[in-house]
Amino acid sequence: MKKEITMSDLAVFDHAFAGKHANLVAMNAVTSSGVNQAAKNVYAPRNNHNAFSVEVDAGKVCNQKQSGRCWMFASYNVMRLQVMEKLNLEDFELSQSYPLFWDKLEKSNYFLENMIATIDEPVDGRVVSYLLRDPIGDGGQWDMFRSLTAKYGVVPKDVMPETAVSSMTREMNSYLTKKLREYASVLRRRHESGEGVEELRAAKDEMMKTIYRILCICLGQPPMRFTWETRDKDNNFVRVSGITPQEFFEQYVGWDLDDYVTVINAPTADKPFGKTYTVQYLGNVAGGRYPVKYLNLHMDELRDITIRMLKDNHPVWFGSDVGQFSDRKGGYLTMDALQPGLLFDTVFGMTKADRLNYGDSMMTHAMVITGVDLDEEGRAIRWKVENSWGDEVGHKGYFIMDDAWFGEFSYQILLHRRYLTKEQAEAFDQEPVVLKPWDPMGSLAL
Repeated sequence: MKKEITMSDLAVFDHAFAGKHANLVAMNAVTSSGVNQAAKNVYAPRNNHNAFSVEVDAGKVCNQKQSGRCWMFASYNVMRLQVMEKLNLEDFELSQSYPLFWDKLEKSNYFLENMIATIDEPVDGRVVSYLLRDPIGDGGQWDMFRSLTAKYGVVPKDVMPETAVSSMTREMNSYLTKKLREYASVLRRRHESGEGVEELRAAKDEMMKTIYRILCICLGQPPMRFTWETRDKDNNFVRVSGITPQEFFEQYVGWDLDDYVTVINAPTADKPFGKTYTVQYLGNVAGGRYPVKYLNLHMDELRDITIRMLKDNHPVWFGSDVGQFSDRKGGYLTMDALQPGLLFDTVFGMTKADRLNYGDSMMTHAMVITGVDLDEEGRAIRWKVENSWGDEVGHKGYFIMDDAWFGEFSYQILLHRRYLTKEQAEAFDQEPVVLKPWDPMGSLAL
């Protein structure tokens, strides 16, 4: 059999293409307006109503702007409801710039610690190459956020507001990445010259002073203690005086972080359901008490937990592959929002497991489910989703997600342990299987 594409092949391809009027119409549409615009289904709004039988009250939609902090925004969009309730507030935002500062600092230390841990690995080997690829990216997972919150607490947005850099992190990340890769090369050369681990850690401490300085210049100095004032929805004056970020979290959010865990849906042969997993070298806080860990469950179990939480008036943090078959402007995460198969006259037929195994999908973005529409039997039809892209997209910032899309492209949810069955709770307490650093379940939400 021949390996190459021949001129005869090209003639056949071209004749087959030009022989269908639909191909020419599709070509005109796509070359004029782009693939997704041409593939948009005009019936999607008719098929996916913006109405839900179960809804949770939420605050105003936030905007992460040009940063990859969705995992922080989604976490705060759940946490802030506790503050609003306790202080009788109409609306409220926690500072997303505050955890960004500590995440960058902790990730820098975590990266340098990993460089020390892999000091005898070849620099062009797969592990070190992977660690060097993106040492300081914005993305994260819930357990990473939980580690930051446990250590540093939270502050209102007014206490550490956004800066030009927190809203557009690319430039800062570029310089931090340069510095961290430079430090990695320094540590490896010092090791080659005979220095031991303790000497390398002493050098790392000096390096971290520079990282801290860069972060303060970009994001401002984080508050260690603060006073915050506002008015509640009855116009009563509220003052919180001389409090630390850790105390503010304890008093006004009040979560026991030990009780919050995540479950995933990864229907691949290498990850049996009912087992727990972690990912090698995934984290941000070195020595933190919350390593990444999740329990793999069937998708119907994730659906059941999510519905029960919403009925109890608890919004649900979840991670999905938001770019798959979605209409960002219209606000539809639905299997019929786009029709690329119809446009290209083909079928996109990979299963969820295939997409994970072959690198076609993974968790890319975290949002919050705030509602669900149930049929007469209590099965989900569609879900209401609070995004963090501002109120100019979707339905004033909210998206409609049909249940089929939820099943195909959602991978992780956050829940209180009380929503686990006895069997699920026992399964969660197992020692986790350690996955390779590049496993798709180690992807970071942006």
